[in-house]
Amino acid sequence: MADLDRVRAFYGQWAHLYDRLATAPGVRSWRRRAAAALDLSPGDTVVEMGCGTGANCPFLREQVGPDGHIVGIDVTRPLLDRARERAADAGWTNAHVCVGDATQPPISGPVDAVLGTFVLGLFRDPAAVVDDWTDLCRPGGRVAVLNFQSSDHLLAAPINLAFAAFLWAGSPGWSVPDESVTAAFERRVDAGRTALAARTDDRRYETFGGGYLGLLSGRV
Repeated sequence: MADLDRVRAFYGQWAHLYDRLATAPGVRSWRRRAAAALDLSPGDTVVEMGCGTGANCPFLREQVGPDGHIVGIDVTRPLLDRARERAADAGWTNAHVCVGDATQPPISGPVDAVLGTFVLGLFRDPAAVVDDWTDLCRPGGRVAVLNFQSSDHLLAAPINLAFAAFLWAGSPGWSVPDESVTAAFERRVDAGRTALAARTDDRRYETFGGGYLGLLSGRV
């Protein structure tokens, strides 16, 4: 990651606000679509990289059921504390979280699916990270990545400026002196998507949220 200490400090400081944003009604619909892209079945095991406060967990749990397993990995303990609370409050004994770096997941495969939402832009080498995620999946398993992106829709220019400000505020520890934060972010997201496309088939890509969200999934 860009700088783990800064990432932990930033997201740890804003954990409660982050959780409110991550579980807002509109955002929940995005997360449901990301979970659905994995084509999970009851009893499957899914790993979420950069799980944050567990906002995707309800939608993953809907698909794997009580006999499946959900493993969330994140570097920020306050976010994981909220994720544990969410699972405990819901009685999901098959949902577990652990402190770990998504670039070096502390888990061995094979698993049925890997999900990463809003994390590709944080990695220095997202292509290598995505390669590791696909290696973790069993043959026939799916990997899905959901990310923000700038939009080329008509009248999007003012919103793209707000998008750039959002990225600047939410990208702690970046050092990109030769390019804007937006350019660096989108370069990293594109690199991760390219790696996923190269390692998978049965790929599906969709945009929504006015073009500001892109969801790519593929079968290993």
